[in-house]
Amino acid sequence: MSHPVSSQPAFASLSPPVMRASTVVFDTFEDFVQRKQRQPDGFSYGVTGTPTARLLEQRVAALENARHCVIAPSGAAALMTTVMGFVRGGDHLLVSAACYGALKTFAEKWLARMGVEVELYRPDIGAEIAELIKPSTRLICMEAPGTVTMEMQDIPAITAVARQHGVLTMLDNTWASPLGLTCLDMGVDFSIQAATKFMGGHSDVLMGCISMNDHGHYEILRETQSILGQQVSPEDCFLVLRGLETLPLRVRAQSASTLQVARHLADHPVVARMMYPPLEGDPGHALWKRDYKTNGCLFSMILQPAPESAFHGFFDALQHFAIGASWGGVHSLAAYYPAALQANRAFPATDQPVVRLSIGLEDPALLIADLDQALAQYAKAAPQA
Repeated sequence: MSHPVSSQPAFASLSPPVMRASTVVFDTFEDFVQRKQRQPDGFSYGVTGTPTARLLEQRVAALENARHCVIAPSGAAALMTTVMGFVRGGDHLLVSAACYGALKTFAEKWLARMGVEVELYRPDIGAEIAELIKPSTRLICMEAPGTVTMEMQDIPAITAVARQHGVLTMLDNTWASPLGLTCLDMGVDFSIQAATKFMGGHSDVLMGCISMNDHGHYEILRETQSILGQQVSPEDCFLVLRGLETLPLRVRAQSASTLQVARHLADHPVVARMMYPPLEGDPGHALWKRDYKTNGCLFSMILQPAPESAFHGFFDALQHFAIGASWGGVHSLAAYYPAALQANRAFPATDQPVVRLSIGLEDPALLIADLDQALAQYAKAAPQA
């Protein structure tokens, strides 16, 4: 019984084709036997992607000023895939205390039990990281600004030290996007993006990507993607490819609105502290001004002390901010991180609850008015000065 292979004549379209496949077929027996030699770029089985995935990887690599890119099913998957590709038992792993929580949990609860020495480091560190490097140090995991509390790291200083010691570096660069920071040009080995956020842009897809220049690293990560089964749906690739078409416009608009909203809140009497490097008074402002080209769309704030009921009043009063933990889409979001979560963190930035806001594409004046009335509700439950 014959099994016909689907094929179509050449067809040109502005919209990229969605090519689904689990099984890749081969013209000859010899092609099948030698199928592994098609990697890392070619196609041997659907787990490493179809032409739809390769097109997305090529476009992300171009944005990152990178030679190679590997996509994964989520931003978290991209982080874990990178670590799993290069870290083994007996290695020393340095992780910023302000990195994405799932990465820290993976390091402390999984890798540490597999013989990896995991060490969290101060998230606003620079060249002083040299004091933490050991002969067994394999990888430094960075994120700037840090998740939730927005600490800045001196990325060029860290990568310079790492290269002197033969240590690899990875950076979760989602906040800035490649439009705000091309971190591979600063010596970072792996630039990680949660394409779920800015790249997808519409809160309807999960994806991550890893960009790099070294071909050997690319081969390792393609194999790791295959071994761990980190395949990505071609439909999801299509959504991110479509999101990339408007990425510069969205980042520019959200960046401008975010700075406008943040500056308003910085002067609000109910706001005790802003956590947002583009603001002049932020501890990380000098590093942001030196290295970054955009303002991001995400910041955090600490409100004047008040009982838990005040936070209920604030969040329940919001009309134009949805309550949700993600960010980077066209709709504005608000999230809450309790005091205990902050106080129990290594190198805590605060022992107070944190409110995090993601600014979308709504009219910033509308968002400011919404925050003002929600903060008024908060103030009603706060102790009077």
